[in-house]
Amino acid sequence: MAHKPRSEMIAQTRAKLIAAARRAFGTVGYAEASMDDFTAEAGLTRGALYHHFGDKKGLLEAVIEQIDAEMSARLSAISKKAQTPWQGFVDECIAYIEMALEPEIQRIVLRDGPAVLGDPTTWPNQSACIRSLTGSIQGFIDEGSVAASDAEATARLLNGAMLNASLWIANTAEPEAASRKAVQAFRELLDGLRVRKREPA
Repeated sequence: MAHKPRSEMIAQTRAKLIAAARRAFGTVGYAEASMDDFTAEAGLTRGALYHHFGDKKGLLEAVIEQIDAEMSARLSAISKKAQTPWQGFVDECIAYIEMALEPEIQRIVLRDGPAVLGDPTTWPNQSACIRSLTGSIQGFIDEGSVAASDAEATARLLNGAMLNASLWIANTAEPEAASRKAVQAFRELLDGLRVRKREPA
């Protein structure tokens, strides 16, 4: 039997550890998740975890990175289904806020993530998110459908609003109610950016 390439073995080991940790973090939370338990579940040792991720915190970062990539793919698909670019932009933003209702995202990304990794605005994925938002907003400004302003500044304000809405939803005793309020307020916020065409006299 031919041996697998080293790169493939490394990728498989990392994938096993991330999958086992993701189940543990999503079920019992980061603090209660036992490294020995989820490494054993993956058929690996704690040494493998240290080798590939440094420590439990590094593994949490990898799990959040995986979840974030899945969220981005879902949001992109939602945007592409819309009939217009603006509607796609609105749908994508609203879907991001509503994802805060999902138990795994709530627990791992929006509760344990900030508690362990610090302020989410400093996470690497935020830079990519702001770049994407900036590009979209600049496109709307260029076509005249959104009032002229600094695209990056607007992107950062919208990103902050979405992130804080998500954190609110994930940490409140009434997440469904908070989600409805946040979605309604954010729709009005986006609507306020639009340029109103004057009716002919």
